[in-house]
Amino acid sequence: MPIDAAALIARFLLAIVFIPNGIMKLSNIAGTAGYFAGLGMPAPTLVAWGSGFFELIAGICIVAGFRTRIVAILLALFCVAAGVLGHAGQGVDDPAIAFLHMQALLKDIGLAGGFLALALAGPGRFSIDGARA
Repeated sequence: MPIDAAALIARFLLAIVFIPNGIMKLSNIAGTAGYFAGLGMPAPTLVAWGSGFFELIAGICIVAGFRTRIVAILLALFCVAAGVLGHAGQGVDDPAIAFLHMQALLKDIGLAGGFLALALAGPGRFSIDGARA
């Protein structure tokens, strides 16, 4: 498979997590804010709106290959922060829940690695960035 086609597929696979999550957060701000409040975050409604818009817009940018390197670095940082704030140390009273949170934390860390690799490799020719180069 040519590298540019692989880069397009990789961008799509990385972004497919964030576009639906952003839409879900924005379509249920009260529920999302309640979750963030339960984590002890300040201004949970503002965090819900911000994270929802960020996930949606950043996901679209990654699929389109627009400002890919910058957005990929921001998403890598977002993934690490989301993993640590949302999953580290959660469910310590229930081993099954703790296991699920550990899996989610590791997924977030893995996604961060994928975004760092994308930032280093670039979006490929089949992207807005590639067309502008």
